[in-house]
Amino acid sequence: MSTEPQLPQATRIFVSFAGLMRANGFAVAPEQTTAFLTAIELLGPRDLHDIRQAALATLAPPPEHRATFDRLFDLHFRGSEALERVVDGEDDETVRLQDEGHGDEEPLLSDEANESGLTATRTEALVERRFAQLSTTAALRRLAHEAPRRLPRRRGHRRMRARSGPFADLRRTLRDSVRGDGEILRLARMKRRQRPRKFLLLIDVSGSMKSRTEENMKLAHALVQAAPNIEVFTFGTRLTRLTRALRLKRREQALNTAAHLVSDWDGGTRIGDALQAFLAVPRFGGYARGAAVVIVSDGLERGEVDALRDAVAKLSRRAWRVTWLTPLATGPGFRPQTEALVAIEPLVNDLMDGGSSASIVAHILALGRRRVA
Repeated sequence: MSTEPQLPQATRIFVSFAGLMRANGFAVAPEQTTAFLTAIELLGPRDLHDIRQAALATLAPPPEHRATFDRLFDLHFRGSEALERVVDGEDDETVRLQDEGHGDEEPLLSDEANESGLTATRTEALVERRFAQLSTTAALRRLAHEAPRRLPRRRGHRRMRARSGPFADLRRTLRDSVRGDGEILRLARMKRRQRPRKFLLLIDVSGSMKSRTEENMKLAHALVQAAPNIEVFTFGTRLTRLTRALRLKRREQALNTAAHLVSDWDGGTRIGDALQAFLAVPRFGGYARGAAVVIVSDGLERGEVDALRDAVAKLSRRAWRVTWLTPLATGPGFRPQTEALVAIEPLVNDLMDGGSSASIVAHILALGRRRVA
């Protein structure tokens, strides 16, 4: 018979919150959990604001992770109310695309229109998606292991010591000359530090891509966890920023949070409108400046091809490199057949296979071998 003491029912929700923080990368000691419970008892909290203040005082989340702490707190203590509040506030993270279809068009159901993966619709279908128990594939393990050192980098403005480099380190040279009675025996060198380059991942979640959506979202979460300076957006009939949700460490929790933020799963396809909307928001467009941009989409556009061509041209001028990964590229001799892919081929740096997680991971990691600029 177990002799372990049972927690009072009223305290379990507070203890489980401390466990949730630990599961998402916060360092919470057992003594802090005890202090949290003591603070709750002393305050006799009247509302959630008092509980939040007690948690901030005793669990001490780092200031730079305050947004993640607030998100975890709301999800744990508010539940569905917090999710509804996030969805209602879509002006900040979600941009709805204007439907340019005509009123006499027959709306296509997403399941009927996209089962084969070779047809697309512009009709908006707002659905909720749930992710099953998620397993980690070899490709995701490779991405998590290699991304921190193999993602693209750029030269920063600060300098560092080096055996050879374009800059002379006069301070170190003069200091070393003191040991040689004022004689300069060797000129010390410096070079510019390398910093992680911004990375922008745009994922098509329309009906024609639904067979790849779950794997692409798992890959996006692994990428966000592996390195900084990464932004993730989804698009179909709406443009949605998922970076904040994917910062949650536990994959199941992160993807289920993302599932509530994205409302156009398996719906219509308006790629040009999505990219135009992305560039029209200054905060979003700034993410692409000097970034490695990867677009995962089959390119089955139902909007205006001219709008898509114009958006990709603007994006390519702003970004360091634009890679378009499509599951339609089934071999090394692939030639685009759809009107949209033909239009954007001259504007992107790479148009390659995106039909599996292994191929997408290989292309992402290969970007780091490009010349640092």
